[in-house]
Amino acid sequence: MKRNLLSFPGGIHPAGKHKELSSSTPIQTAPLMEKYHVVLAQNVGKPPKMIVEPGTEVKKYQLIAEADGFVSANLHAPTSGKVTGIVNVPGAMGSLVPAIEIIADGKDEACEAMPSIDWQNAGRDELIRRIGDCGIVGMGGAAFPSRVKLSPPPEVKIDTVILNGAECEPYLTADHRLMLERPEDVVIGAAILGKAMNVENVVIGIENNKTDAYEALLPVAEKYGVKLALLKVQYPQGSEKQLIYAITRRKVATGALPMSAGCVVQNVGSAAAVKTAVVDGRPLIERITTVTGEVVKNPGNWLLRIGTPVIEVLKLAGGVTAEPGKLILGGPMMGFAEKSFDVPVSKNTSGILLLSEDAAYKFNSTNCLRCGRCVAACPMLLAPCVIGTAVEGGRTDLAAENHVMDCLECGACAFACPAHRPLVQYFRRAKAEIRRQKK
Repeated sequence: MKRNLLSFPGGIHPAGKHKELSSSTPIQTAPLMEKYHVVLAQNVGKPPKMIVEPGTEVKKYQLIAEADGFVSANLHAPTSGKVTGIVNVPGAMGSLVPAIEIIADGKDEACEAMPSIDWQNAGRDELIRRIGDCGIVGMGGAAFPSRVKLSPPPEVKIDTVILNGAECEPYLTADHRLMLERPEDVVIGAAILGKAMNVENVVIGIENNKTDAYEALLPVAEKYGVKLALLKVQYPQGSEKQLIYAITRRKVATGALPMSAGCVVQNVGSAAAVKTAVVDGRPLIERITTVTGEVVKNPGNWLLRIGTPVIEVLKLAGGVTAEPGKLILGGPMMGFAEKSFDVPVSKNTSGILLLSEDAAYKFNSTNCLRCGRCVAACPMLLAPCVIGTAVEGGRTDLAAENHVMDCLECGACAFACPAHRPLVQYFRRAKAEIRRQKK
């Protein structure tokens, strides 16, 4: 396919992206589990407030935790059963977190669906309200409440809605399979998001290693007036600021939000969830997740209900062929290493990755070589070598002066570094200290 490919300055292309492990495997639907642990904190901002008492019988799709403030998101029951109460379970960030435990009754009985909305003739307030009611968040990893993104201040003018279909992380193929198998859901969701923002310029960005998904989306996109943009295979192509630049050539200013460039960015998974919410009247209780890695017996993509323990998901994938070297939720670049297989699936669990001992990289850091490879790789045009050395020397002030707060934590610098320096960890430490000092 000969086309002009859009991209951004900097970035890397990890050799051997390992997508072939799961990219050709159709989405499989997980069977009903005996119990679910629905973590309360599944969104950026304040966790929702539990509204069901222990011992309550709930139905599938029933509201069980209500958004507690503007930047918060509703939670719904993944199946019918009994709520036993709040339990502490391993969280994605390594510590114990509160979760609502639901013991399934095996009936999977659903509550009545919300009325379908004629979205092509609906007002933006009605659409945004439904999206908020259904608890939709950014499903690419950030988990920012979609309702909030769709509600910019009146003085901010949005003219473009961009869908992230890049899926630039190695190993992950969930979005690829979604676009390939459910193109109408993705495109209608994109068109609804455009309608909710009162804009006509709606664009889905797709990396050029997913041309089959491009071809699947194309006829539906033409029907609904949605544009497709082919992107160069380059990490981190799916990051909001890089995606905006690649598609519109607009730059998001330092410290500013993407909406300042007149753009709203959503993940293709979120768009499909929007279609389900608006047209089918069903809230977000499940997501497609890539289950993969060198030691997973049967890598693939699974439609998993929120609250499913990772250990149960691995059983569905046939278990492991060898002792894993590392468990990661998300992709290997921006995902988080886990110490427990009991961590539950959340709305933003894009991948469950089991690396082999050989693939699980162990840092053996040396002094900075001043080679400049990290500078060439940085998509934010920072000087990671300078920032890293400042943090190492306890000079958080110098790190701040060199714009550490603009770091995406994408890991491109650490990937490119021949001295194997733990740069992202340095930057996270500096950012935490800067935030502490501002309080």
